[in-house]
Amino acid sequence: MSPLFRSTARRWSLALVVLAGAVVGLCAFTFSYAEGLSYFSTDPRACANCHIMNDQFASWSRGPHHGDAGCVDCHLPHDFFGKYLAKALNGYHHSKGFTLQDFHEPILIKPRNADILNASCVRCHGDFVHDVLEAAGAPGKQQLRCVHCHRNVGHGARN
Repeated sequence: MSPLFRSTARRWSLALVVLAGAVVGLCAFTFSYAEGLSYFSTDPRACANCHIMNDQFASWSRGPHHGDAGCVDCHLPHDFFGKYLAKALNGYHHSKGFTLQDFHEPILIKPRNADILNASCVRCHGDFVHDVLEAAGAPGKQQLRCVHCHRNVGHGARN
Protein backbone atom coordinates (compact mmCIF):
# COMPACT_ATOMS: atom_id res chain seq x y z
CA MET A 1 0.00 0.00 0.00
CA SER A 2 1.40 3.35 -0.96
CA PRO A 3 2.21 6.00 1.68
CA LEU A 4 -0.02 8.49 -0.16
CA PHE A 5 -3.02 6.16 0.11
CA ARG A 6 -2.42 5.60 3.85
CA SER A 7 -2.13 9.33 4.42
CA THR A 8 -5.37 10.03 2.53
CA ALA A 9 -7.18 7.20 4.31
CA ARG A 10 -5.94 8.51 7.66
CA ARG A 11 -7.22 12.02 6.84
CA TRP A 12 -10.63 10.68 5.82
CA SER A 13 -10.80 8.57 8.97
CA LEU A 14 -9.91 11.56 11.12
CA ALA A 15 -12.50 13.72 9.32
CA LEU A 16 -15.14 11.03 9.82
CA VAL A 17 -14.32 10.73 13.54
CA VAL A 18 -14.47 14.53 13.98
CA LEU A 19 -17.79 14.70 12.09
CA ALA A 20 -19.25 11.83 14.14
CA GLY A 21 -18.06 13.50 17.35
CA ALA A 22 -19.67 16.79 16.32
CA VAL A 23 -22.97 15.06 15.53
CA VAL A 24 -22.97 13.11 18.80
CA GLY A 25 -22.03 16.25 20.73
CA LEU A 26 -24.79 18.30 19.06
CA CYS A 27 -27.34 15.56 19.76
CA ALA A 28 -26.24 15.29 23.40
CA PHE A 29 -26.43 19.08 23.85
CA THR A 30 -29.89 19.22 22.26
CA PHE A 31 -31.16 16.30 24.36
CA SER A 32 -29.86 17.97 27.52
CA TYR A 33 -31.14 21.45 26.58
CA ALA A 34 -34.59 20.05 25.75
CA GLU A 35 -34.68 18.11 29.05
CA GLY A 36 -34.99 14.89 27.05
CA LEU A 37 -34.93 12.53 30.02
CA SER A 38 -38.05 14.14 31.44
CA TYR A 39 -40.07 12.84 28.49
CA PHE A 40 -39.53 9.28 29.69
CA SER A 41 -41.48 10.08 32.84
CA THR A 42 -45.22 10.35 33.38
CA ASP A 43 -44.94 13.76 35.06
CA PRO A 44 -47.33 16.24 33.37
CA ARG A 45 -44.77 19.01 33.90
CA ALA A 46 -42.65 17.36 31.19
CA CYS A 47 -45.36 18.23 28.69
CA ALA A 48 -44.88 21.90 29.59
CA ASN A 49 -41.10 21.87 29.05
CA CYS A 50 -41.83 23.75 25.86
CA HIS A 51 -43.49 27.11 26.41
CA ILE A 52 -46.00 26.41 23.64
CA MET A 53 -47.79 23.91 25.93
CA ASN A 54 -48.10 26.23 28.94
CA ASP A 55 -51.76 27.05 28.25
CA GLN A 56 -52.66 23.36 27.92
CA PHE A 57 -50.81 22.52 31.13
CA ALA A 58 -52.42 25.39 33.03
CA SER A 59 -55.92 24.51 31.82
CA TRP A 60 -55.40 20.82 32.68
CA SER A 61 -54.24 21.91 36.15
CA ARG A 62 -57.61 23.61 36.67
CA GLY A 63 -59.66 21.06 34.71
CA PRO A 64 -61.94 18.26 35.87
CA HIS A 65 -59.45 15.44 35.19
CA HIS A 66 -56.55 17.01 37.10
CA GLY A 67 -56.91 14.74 40.12
CA ASP A 68 -57.51 11.54 38.17
CA ALA A 69 -55.56 11.65 34.90
CA GLY A 70 -52.26 13.08 33.72
CA CYS A 71 -51.20 13.78 30.15
CA VAL A 72 -50.03 10.23 29.47
CA ASP A 73 -53.29 8.73 30.77
CA CYS A 74 -55.23 10.41 27.97
CA HIS A 75 -52.68 11.01 25.23
CA LEU A 76 -50.79 7.70 25.14
CA PRO A 77 -51.86 4.09 24.67
CA HIS A 78 -51.60 1.96 27.77
CA ASP A 79 -49.77 -1.01 26.29
CA PHE A 80 -45.96 -0.93 26.55
CA PHE A 81 -45.16 -1.04 22.82
CA GLY A 82 -47.92 1.39 21.80
CA LYS A 83 -46.96 3.85 24.52
CA TYR A 84 -43.31 4.08 23.56
CA LEU A 85 -44.05 4.06 19.82
CA ALA A 86 -46.42 7.00 20.31
CA LYS A 87 -43.84 8.77 22.52
CA ALA A 88 -41.17 8.29 19.86
CA LEU A 89 -43.37 9.50 17.00
CA ASN A 90 -44.67 12.46 19.00
CA GLY A 91 -41.15 13.31 20.16
CA TYR A 92 -39.92 13.34 16.58
CA HIS A 93 -42.81 15.48 15.32
CA HIS A 94 -42.63 17.88 18.27
CA SER A 95 -38.86 18.36 18.10
CA LYS A 96 -39.00 18.84 14.31
CA GLY A 97 -41.92 21.25 14.56
CA PHE A 98 -40.46 23.35 17.35
CA THR A 99 -36.96 23.37 15.88
CA LEU A 100 -38.11 24.37 12.40
CA GLN A 101 -41.07 26.42 13.70
CA ASP A 102 -43.35 24.75 11.14
CA PHE A 103 -46.19 23.67 13.44
CA HIS A 104 -49.79 24.87 13.21
CA GLU A 105 -50.99 27.44 15.73
CA PRO A 106 -53.10 26.73 17.59
CA ILE A 107 -51.70 23.23 17.97
CA LEU A 108 -53.93 20.64 16.33
CA ILE A 109 -54.10 17.00 17.30
CA LYS A 110 -53.11 14.56 14.56
CA PRO A 111 -55.66 11.88 13.54
CA ARG A 112 -53.58 9.05 15.06
CA ASN A 113 -53.38 10.90 18.38
CA ALA A 114 -57.10 11.71 18.23
CA ASP A 115 -57.77 7.96 17.97
CA ILE A 116 -55.57 7.34 21.02
CA LEU A 117 -57.35 10.10 22.95
CA ASN A 118 -60.79 8.74 22.10
CA ALA A 119 -59.75 5.20 23.06
CA SER A 120 -58.57 6.56 26.43
CA CYS A 121 -61.92 8.22 27.05
CA VAL A 122 -63.73 4.98 26.28
CA ARG A 123 -61.30 2.93 28.38
CA CYS A 124 -62.19 4.94 31.48
CA HIS A 125 -65.81 5.81 30.72
CA GLY A 126 -66.87 2.85 28.54
CA ASP A 127 -69.45 1.47 30.98
CA PHE A 128 -71.06 4.88 31.31
CA VAL A 129 -71.26 5.60 27.56
CA HIS A 130 -71.87 2.05 26.33
CA ASP A 131 -75.36 2.79 24.95
CA VAL A 132 -74.22 5.96 23.18
CA LEU A 133 -71.28 4.16 21.57
CA GLU A 134 -73.46 1.25 20.52
CA ALA A 135 -75.99 3.57 18.86
CA ALA A 136 -73.22 5.56 17.18
CA GLY A 137 -71.65 2.35 15.87
CA ALA A 138 -74.76 1.37 13.94
CA PRO A 139 -74.31 0.87 10.18
CA GLY A 140 -74.25 4.16 8.29
CA LYS A 141 -73.42 6.22 11.36
CA GLN A 142 -70.35 8.44 11.55
CA GLN A 143 -67.81 7.48 14.23
CA LEU A 144 -68.59 9.41 17.37
CA ARG A 145 -65.68 11.17 19.08
CA CYS A 146 -65.96 12.02 22.76
CA VAL A 147 -64.47 15.47 22.18
CA HIS A 148 -67.31 16.30 19.80
CA CYS A 149 -69.42 17.11 22.84
CA HIS A 150 -66.74 17.33 25.49
CA ARG A 151 -64.18 19.53 23.72
CA ASN A 152 -62.76 21.24 26.82
CA VAL A 153 -62.95 18.37 29.29
CA GLY A 154 -59.19 17.84 29.54
CA HIS A 155 -58.10 21.40 28.90
CA GLY A 156 -60.32 24.25 29.81
CA ALA A 157 -63.10 25.35 32.08
CA ARG A 158 -65.37 22.81 33.70
CA ASN A 159 -68.44 22.16 31.59
